[in-house]
Amino acid sequence: MSNFGHLLRGSLLVAGTSIGGGMLALPVLTSQAGFLPSIFIYFACWLFMACTGLLFLEVSLWMKGEANIVTMATRTLGVAGKVAAWGLYLFLFYCLTLAYIVGAGDLISNLLQGMISLSSWQAQLLFLAIFGPLVYCGARIIGPLNLFLMLGLGLSYFAFVYLGANFVDSNLLIQANWSKIWFALPITFTAFAYQGIVPTLVTYMHRDVRQVRLAILIGSFLPFITYVIWQWLILGIVPVDGPNSLSEALRQGQNAVHPLKHVLDVSAVYVVGQYFAFFALLTSFLGVTLGLLDFLADGLKVPKTAVNKIWLCLLIFIPPVLFALIYPHVFLIALDYAGGFGCALLLGLLPVLMVWVGRYHMHLKGEYQVSGGRPLLVILGLFVIVELFCQFGVLLSPA
Repeated sequence: MSNFGHLLRGSLLVAGTSIGGGMLALPVLTSQAGFLPSIFIYFACWLFMACTGLLFLEVSLWMKGEANIVTMATRTLGVAGKVAAWGLYLFLFYCLTLAYIVGAGDLISNLLQGMISLSSWQAQLLFLAIFGPLVYCGARIIGPLNLFLMLGLGLSYFAFVYLGANFVDSNLLIQANWSKIWFALPITFTAFAYQGIVPTLVTYMHRDVRQVRLAILIGSFLPFITYVIWQWLILGIVPVDGPNSLSEALRQGQNAVHPLKHVLDVSAVYVVGQYFAFFALLTSFLGVTLGLLDFLADGLKVPKTAVNKIWLCLLIFIPPVLFALIYPHVFLIALDYAGGFGCALLLGLLPVLMVWVGRYHMHLKGEYQVSGGRPLLVILGLFVIVELFCQFGVLLSPA
């Protein structure tokens, strides 16, 4: 029973890390491809991210104690790996922080629309004024609070599924444009990202290889099921084109819940959707910013004293807020960049390179080795290259 409980908690840790604010953008950025093509790309990304998660497990078991991504990159790839890991980690986490601040600001502005009129930047500052201090307080406060937030996230998701299922139009789900399938890759990478917690998982599960491996496979598959249901609901309710459509949400940089306000006459679905969006954004925001604070404190060798944490929080929040002032509708773009470059390189290509060098040049051995040898590593590396071409294709295509 204790082993099952350990496995369950480990799997939920992986799933909880993946499921978050990026989920709100999935139907919008994949809508042009359609339901079936998007499910195909979800499965491909799950398979890829499951494999790279297992590669992180292999590298983690080469290390003594708990080692973060920068430590693993430095040990296997030297100074170049350390610099790349640092740069990619900061790029990814700042993109995510930017996206969540902008998304939460838009959400608060919509929720308070009937009572008070707030501009985007005012709503963003209000969000930071309320929830930014929690990041300063650290895991001691966020940990217990996160249990209630995750409960709210789960309940609002199931309530949304229950209420929204009655309004799904199957005719909207048969539309498909397979030529646009690959352009959905960047945001899908973000939605399946969890690999940063693999070293923590190894320590938490006492280096039990079988348990950790199962936790990665099960925990990463739970988001796949969650996203398929979510995609079915949104694409089955909101039309892809026309007024108040997903295409319009894409142009406006809005999340997938926003069009429901105009598409459905039943306000309960939209209201529950707004609560779900709030919990998804808040849990993601707290997790990402707390991780960024710890990363900066460790990387800069700054003790987390009361004064130092103020400066660290300012370093975390000021750049995204300034960027959001210049580009107020950057929610979808920031998530797209986070997945297209940050996740693809840091969580996709980096583990492939670390395992290749560690296995075949440094001849490192641990308690576990991912099957597939060099062919699997080549396939995974090519998948990242394809994704990068897709990302550049999106950047170069006309608006």
